[in-house]
Amino acid sequence: MCRNITVLRGLEPAATEQEIYAAALQYVRKVGGLSGLSSATKPAVDKAVAAVAEATTALLAELPDRRVPPATEPPLRRLARDNL
Repeated sequence: MCRNITVLRGLEPAATEQEIYAAALQYVRKVGGLSGLSSATKPAVDKAVAAVAEATTALLAELPDRRVPPATEPPLRRLARDNL
């Protein structure tokens, strides 16, 4: 597994839509080998990110709770905490 993809299962509070979208974007960019978006790649990336985010939301809803929360905090939470 790519170490840069954020673990969202077991977060307290639960992962937000923005965190799920950010993780989906990470995944799509990694798989697509994209360092940035262009007008040629944006439509395909947007479509793929929406599909991955939807699948991620469904997966997180169906998995049992974790006994131990993830060891790392998602980037959006770190940024919010650091900007307080």
